[in-house]
Amino acid sequence: MLVTMILTGIFLAMNYTPHATMAFDSVEHIMRDVNYGWLIRYMHMNGASFFFIAVYIHIFRGMYYGSYKAPREVLWWIGLLILLAMMGDGLHGLCAAVGPDELLGRDRDHQHVLGYPARRQGDRDAAVGRFAVDNPTLNRFFSLHYLLPFVICALVFLHIWALHIPVRPSLGIEVSAKDKIPFHPYYTAKDAFGLGAFLLFFFAVVVLGAEPAGRARQLREGQPAADAAAHRAGMVLLPFYAILRAIPNKLLGVLAMFGAILIMFVIPWLDTSRIRSPPSVRVPRVLLDIPGGLRAAHLCGAQLPEGIPLILGRLGAAWYFLNLIIRLPVIGWLETPKRCPPVSASRSSAQP
Repeated sequence: MLVTMILTGIFLAMNYTPHATMAFDSVEHIMRDVNYGWLIRYMHMNGASFFFIAVYIHIFRGMYYGSYKAPREVLWWIGLLILLAMMGDGLHGLCAAVGPDELLGRDRDHQHVLGYPARRQGDRDAAVGRFAVDNPTLNRFFSLHYLLPFVICALVFLHIWALHIPVRPSLGIEVSAKDKIPFHPYYTAKDAFGLGAFLLFFFAVVVLGAEPAGRARQLREGQPAADAAAHRAGMVLLPFYAILRAIPNKLLGVLAMFGAILIMFVIPWLDTSRIRSPPSVRVPRVLLDIPGGLRAAHLCGAQLPEGIPLILGRLGAAWYFLNLIIRLPVIGWLETPKRCPPVSASRSSAQP
């Protein structure tokens, strides 16, 4: 998906005009006049969501198996840096089409993120390029949106490099050479099947349901005054947007939003469990509850910050932080791991 995003992004940039008054028309030109421009744009739009979905699944898998534990902390950190770079790139990419959400999001999101008690206007001017959101803002965001995918590529290479540094398996179980199988043809066939199923679903969404969540409002140019109440972040960023809006204080909301990601950097030390493999732990993995908290926040992030959605969003955010800060270390202290399976005589003689 990263390669797809880069290639489609390059072709889109050939026809896109990063100007506040011409960006929307250039997108319409891509959709209506450029050969297969609609397909390239829809692949780029939905590819971002599929990219995030694949990364979220990969992160939750690593959390379930405890792959962040020593000696793989650096691997875990680089993966989180990839997620942060993706989030920044996605936020900047949302500004390119200059639809209602994007045009308004450039202003409202920066008012949230830059809502410091001191030097508020100066910080905001430095971010958007002038005293108000305008053409300099779009140029800055488009430049960063074009640059960050190549930064992600560099981080991916570092991620693969860090993966091959520690030779210890992710489950913490040492195996001999005779217990292993070659990567080809076993895993190439397995990965090819998974990739084929993934691409089949991806192109079905691109061709049959390309507009995310049926957002027909994006077919007209932005009108910030009319669309202020209906603004929301991108689909894959809704959990963190809900955490931002769950706290009435603007500065505390910003800190909580960034803290939801930064706290994951210290998970290797918050997890006090003595064993990685979940089947060997008597207490159920608390990390299985973390996606539930994010899912609750995700559903509420798409709604207006009022009434029941606001309450559920706050509960989901609290559930997410309590799982990581309190339940995760406490369960590691209380659990009694099952005994390791016995090692055969032939394998025990080969081990030091």
